[in-house]
Amino acid sequence: MSDIVYLTEESFPSAIATGTVLVDFSAEWCGPCKMLSPILEALATAVQGRATVAKIDVDEAQKIAGNYDITSVPTLILFVDGVEKKRVVGLQNLTSLKNLLG
Repeated sequence: MSDIVYLTEESFPSAIATGTVLVDFSAEWCGPCKMLSPILEALATAVQGRATVAKIDVDEAQKIAGNYDITSVPTLILFVDGVEKKRVVGLQNLTSLKNLLG
């Protein structure tokens, strides 16, 4: 079972509203996104209870992707209580993602 939360345009606002949430803006056709998936799974397990790791498909959530100026995937945005705190673009390793979360 996955510890990653899968978001939609409808669930996105409430999902990022409180707490620490790392959102992976990705796409099915994106090779680096697929390579990032097992890393995100490991991260979600490692930070369970402290932060949420979530994914949203930019093709299915074009309005949200546009609102956050997502021009490349994967783009990972760290939200704290609904506010964007940090952003990284491209394939990341587990250590850099843990450091991103602090």
